[in-house]
Amino acid sequence: MTSVTAYMSLFLVAFGAATLLPFQSEPLLVGLLASGKFSTLWLLIVASTGNVLGSVSNWVLGGFIDRFHDRPWFPVKESSLKKAGGWYRRYGRWSLLLSWMPIFGDALTVLAGVLREPWWSFLLLVTVAKAGRYLVLAAATRGTLSAFGI
Repeated sequence: MTSVTAYMSLFLVAFGAATLLPFQSEPLLVGLLASGKFSTLWLLIVASTGNVLGSVSNWVLGGFIDRFHDRPWFPVKESSLKKAGGWYRRYGRWSLLLSWMPIFGDALTVLAGVLREPWWSFLLLVTVAKAGRYLVLAAATRGTLSAFGI
């Protein structure tokens, strides 16, 4: 695998993993880290950028789709939307620090768009969460590899 292919693949998988698509970026990142052929810093930058941009697409989608919440085909019931909105308002924007979590985090970023979370706070908190998760994963991977003398 060439470097360009590896980094592009990681970006695309990380982007997809942050959306409602059933992708997982962690196995690819760990595999690329374990290969020792790629810069850890660049892997973290590429994975974080892709994942954050995927979350931004969720935020945009949430802001766009909210205008259709009264239509019969809308995928979320009004009562569920109100309940989720109440939860988000209760815990506030800081709940976006959980945006790294599978499934729940994706829904949270869409909800932030629906509830019109300001761009700057959304981007800052999601970036901290996503990059932090990858940083911990990279540290654990490197630590595990070095424990085995690799």
